[in-house]
Amino acid sequence: MSDTGTTDVELTSRVTLAEIAERAQVSLSTISKVLNGRSDVSASTRGRVETLLADHGYRRRKSGSAPNPLIELVFHELEAAWSMEIIRGVEDVARANGMSVVLTESGSRHAPAADWIDGVLQRRPAGVVLVFSDIPEQYREVLRARSIPFVIIDPAGDPTPDVPSVGSANWSGGLMATRHLIELGHTRIAAITGPDDMMCSHARIDGFRSAMTAAGLTIDPDWIRFGDFHTAGGRLHGQQLLDRPVRPTAIFAGSDLQALGVLEAMRQLGLHAPDDVSIVGYDDIPLATWVSPRLTTVHQPLRRMAEEATRLVLRIRDGRVDSVSRLDLATNLVVRESTAPPKPDRSDE
Repeated sequence: MSDTGTTDVELTSRVTLAEIAERAQVSLSTISKVLNGRSDVSASTRGRVETLLADHGYRRRKSGSAPNPLIELVFHELEAAWSMEIIRGVEDVARANGMSVVLTESGSRHAPAADWIDGVLQRRPAGVVLVFSDIPEQYREVLRARSIPFVIIDPAGDPTPDVPSVGSANWSGGLMATRHLIELGHTRIAAITGPDDMMCSHARIDGFRSAMTAAGLTIDPDWIRFGDFHTAGGRLHGQQLLDRPVRPTAIFAGSDLQALGVLEAMRQLGLHAPDDVSIVGYDDIPLATWVSPRLTTVHQPLRRMAEEATRLVLRIRDGRVDSVSRLDLATNLVVRESTAPPKPDRSDE
């Protein structure tokens, strides 16, 4: 039921609510107010919006319709290497509460696409879990106006303060990965993080820098690379870092997929881990234990993050949250076979 207890909307047109808002020259939140019969909309604006809605076949349902027993889980991409952990976490909590999960793929890594808001109003889930850096303010207003609680699972960004979210300790993850390599005796360490426009990329690199600085080690600016969190980015930057006379003896990769790309670049160059180069990943996806050598990595608790986000959605739905919540879960290092001390003749040339 909406916050005013009025009517829902059935979408029968290909024109989205975002397009209706643009044509009416109003915000999505104003569209939501009109749909919910709110009084804080001028008569002229209401008439313009109602006319456009009618022209494009938007029909109102009977009042009092209850939310569906669904949790909507929204990704910008369904990357099987890590998304399955999040899906399992959401499903576990949903099933325990007699609910189902619907998966949606939409938008970019920063936010869902504009037409997503129309779809979620159609589906009317009991709550939404989003795997994005943030959610635009106009979407937040629409969801809140329709009493659809939402929480961001935040492995990749830093949502605004009024957005409930569950994340992990990215800075400490980068710190412990780099400290591990330093404690093994490495002094020439490179780092390949994620995209430059993502907060977690910088947080992991800041942890790397802190460990290097605390150990009194030189940081070569060319040895810090911003990748894409995918295998192709790791392979590209791995080739560039390792195909040179003086190369790093260890690499910290900001994701396991990028670490796998580095391993592929090493094979192409005739190098082996950890004999020639040690490699540390990030995430601890299941694939990290299947490669050879098994990957030393920072465990990011993706499944637990999903569980906590889903529980938070349900607490918000039930009115058991007094203020906006932000939960950061701890990361930990998992040492396997991809790291070892550097060869004596390669250390600190």
